[in-house]
Amino acid sequence: ILLEESQYFDDERKDFIKNLDTIDLQSVPGSGKTTALLAKLVILETHLPFDSGSGILVLSHTNAAVDEIKLRIGRHCPNLFTYPNFIGTIQSFIDNHLAIPYYLNWTKKKPYRIDDEIYEEKIEKIFPWSIAGFTRQEQKNARYFLIGKKHKISFRLGLENSKLVLIDKINGNKLKIEKPKRGRTWVDFNKDEKAKIEEWLTAFKIKVLRDYGAIHFDDAYFLANLYIDEYAQIKTLLQKRFSFVFVDEMQDMDKHQYDLLEEIFHDGGSSVSKYQRIGDKNQAIFNGSAKLDRIWQNRSTTLQITGSYRLSSKNAAVVKPFGLNTIGIDGKNTNTEIDDTINPHMIVFDEDSIEQVIPRFAEIIIRFQEKGLIPLYPKYPFKAIAWRKFIDDNKNFSLNNYWPSFEETEHKPKIDYQCLISYLIAFDKKTETLAGIRKHILNAILKIIRMENIRDNEERHYTKDKLINFLINDHFEFYDEFKLKIYQWSIGVIRGNTKNVVSDIRQYIPKILLKFGETIDKSSSFINNELENFPISIPTYPTEKVNIYKSDGLEIEIGTIHSAKGQTHTATLYLETFYRGKHESDRLTEQFKGSNFIQTGIYDKQSTKMAYVGLSRPTHLLCFGVYKDRFDNYLNEIDENIWEIVRVYQ
Repeated sequence: ILLEESQYFDDERKDFIKNLDTIDLQSVPGSGKTTALLAKLVILETHLPFDSGSGILVLSHTNAAVDEIKLRIGRHCPNLFTYPNFIGTIQSFIDNHLAIPYYLNWTKKKPYRIDDEIYEEKIEKIFPWSIAGFTRQEQKNARYFLIGKKHKISFRLGLENSKLVLIDKINGNKLKIEKPKRGRTWVDFNKDEKAKIEEWLTAFKIKVLRDYGAIHFDDAYFLANLYIDEYAQIKTLLQKRFSFVFVDEMQDMDKHQYDLLEEIFHDGGSSVSKYQRIGDKNQAIFNGSAKLDRIWQNRSTTLQITGSYRLSSKNAAVVKPFGLNTIGIDGKNTNTEIDDTINPHMIVFDEDSIEQVIPRFAEIIIRFQEKGLIPLYPKYPFKAIAWRKFIDDNKNFSLNNYWPSFEETEHKPKIDYQCLISYLIAFDKKTETLAGIRKHILNAILKIIRMENIRDNEERHYTKDKLINFLINDHFEFYDEFKLKIYQWSIGVIRGNTKNVVSDIRQYIPKILLKFGETIDKSSSFINNELENFPISIPTYPTEKVNIYKSDGLEIEIGTIHSAKGQTHTATLYLETFYRGKHESDRLTEQFKGSNFIQTGIYDKQSTKMAYVGLSRPTHLLCFGVYKDRFDNYLNEIDENIWEIVRVYQ
C-alpha cells in the first residue's frame, strides 16, 4: 500500500509503528515519518471499530496534509474516515468539537462563520455603532484608543485564572490601554477612563461574537478554553472518544494550539488517551518567533528517526550543524554514485553578477545531467529559494535581487475580497476542474447579498448551500438559468474572457437580487470598482508562470523557503538574504564550516531554522549563493573537500 516492492521499514520506523503509548517522535528531513504514521493507521484500521466505541484522532496543520492522508490510505481504511474517528486540521478539530458546541450552548444558535476575513468585514460595519451603558465620551475614548494605537480590532479575549482578560494578540500580553503619542507629548488616560475603555472593549467583542456570529480563527481557541474552563468534564469525554491521538508536524503548532492539545489529551499525565506527537523541532518556521522554540517539551519517551532517504551523506553532513536541536542525520539516499560524486556547491557572486547566480545553478545541473548523475526527467523539481522576498536595498539582498521579475502571483485563495473583479482573478488555478472559479463566483454573489443585508427566515446570512436551496425551492425555473450562467461564467474565465464575464455578472446581479425583493444599493461600489490599484492584472488562462527560469528545456522554480517547506527537490539553490541586520553567511558562519549551532540570539535561531529547512530539500544537488565580500570575510577557509566553490563574477 505504502512502499514500493524493493522498499522496507527499518528498525527505527518499526519501533515507532509498533509503539502505542504516549510518546514523541523526532525525525529528520526526508525520513518518511508520515509514511510510518500511515502504516500505523493502516494496521489500526484492521482493529476498528474498537470494542469500547472509541476512535482515533489524527491532526495536522494544513488541509493539504490532511488531503494527502486521505489520498494515500483512504480507500484502504473505510472505517478510519468515519465516526467516531476524526482526521482533520487542528483548526477544524477545535471548531467542531469545542468552539461551535460551546457557542451553540451559549447563544442557542450556530455561528455565522469562523473566518478571519468575514470577521473583519463584520467589524468594519458595526465599529461605529453605540453600545448601551456607555456615555458618548466613553465610547469616543475607546475608539480613539483603538484607532490611535493602530490596534484596530486586533485585540483578543483571553482567560487568566478563569477570569476574562483582554490581550493584544493570541499568545500575547495583556492589552495596555494608553493614549497614543502625539508629536512629543504623551497624555495618558486616567484610571477611570482606562477601566471604562476595558469595559467597552469587552462588551464590544462579546457583542460581535454573540449577536453577529462573526468569529475570528483566534476566537475559536478562546471559546474552546471557555468550554474546558466551565465544563471540565469535556476533557474526559474527548479522551474517551479518542483512544489514540496522533499529531503530525507538531513543530508547526503555535503556543495556543500546543497548550490546548496538552490540556485535553495529556491532562498532566492523567489522560486515558495515548497521545503521540510527531515532527521535527528543527523545522519549526511557522510559529512566528524563535522565542517559541521551547514550546514543544519532549516526553519521557522520545523516539527518533535519524535516517533520511532524501539526503545523501554529503548533504546530510552539511545540513546537520544547522539544527537548533542537535539530532544526527544519517543520509541514506540510495543512489550511491551520487553520494560519491556530487559535493554541495557554493556559488559566489558580486553586485554585478547577482542575476547570474540562478543561470549558473542551471549550468551546474545540466553538467551533472550530461554525466548521468542527475536525471534528465526527475521526479522532483529544481528550485531556487530564499527567505526574504523584497528589500529595497542594493547592498542587502532579497529574492528579487537575484530574480528581479519575481512576483507574488501564487496567492492562497481567500473567501473574501474587496471588489467583484478580484474574485475572478485570485481563484485556485491549480485545480483541473471548474470547482475553483465556480466557488469564487458564488462567494462574490454571497458577498453582495451580505452587503445588502439580505437574510434568511432565521435572520441569518446566506451560505452557498442555503442560496442554492432557496433558488431550487422558491425559484426553480430561475435556478436552471442561474446554474447555466455560473457554468458559462466559469468557462469564460478559464478561456481568458474575464472582462466580458465581469460585465455579464454586473448586468445579471439585479435579476438575482430581485428574487429577494431587493435592488443594488450598498454593494454598488463593490460590484463596479475597477482594478486600478490591484497588484495584478487580469490574466488569460492558463497563466504563464513568471517565477520560473528556463534554459535549454530546463526549468527552475523560484520561491520562498516557507513555500518549499515539506517539499522534496532534485536540486536546491539556497540564496542568502538580509534579515535583521545580517545575511545567513555572516550569522551562521560556523555552521557552514561544520560546527553545531550553539548561539542564543533570537535572530540567530530564526536564521538557522530557515537554513535547516531550506538546505534539506534536495535529493541530488545542494547549492548556496553567497556574496563575494562575505565569502572572503567569513567563509574563505571553508573546507573545499566538502564544498565546491563556483565564482560567477569577473
